[in-house]
Amino acid sequence: MYTDKVMDHFTNPRNVGAIDDANGVGEVGNASCGDIMKIYLKVKDNIIKDVKFKTFGCGAAIATSSMVTEMAIGKTIEEALELSNQAVAEALDGLPAQKMHCSNLAADALHEAIKNYRDENS
Repeated sequence: MYTDKVMDHFTNPRNVGAIDDANGVGEVGNASCGDIMKIYLKVKDNIIKDVKFKTFGCGAAIATSSMVTEMAIGKTIEEALELSNQAVAEALDGLPAQKMHCSNLAADALHEAIKNYRDENS
């Protein structure tokens, strides 16, 4: 059902936790399945220097959260805004169709964190 990459990011998630002095925080959720993702950003000179996440949800939700943090670190804000939920799923070698709608909110959470960063630093 899940790819090896999904299982790896689920069993060994990267960048778990919070950033106490984050300058961007985004949270999204899907009420129909209960997945909730919160992403913390540390941005300096328009570059994402650190990203952490906390996710309540299924294995796919944790895996997509982990993957999006890996994809975002080192990118400019503009590059990170181009990351889509589809790109995250593809980086994990796919997700089951029934998991795409509720578990792959990771890029949405990243975009919310960037929006919060821009709102606080404009």
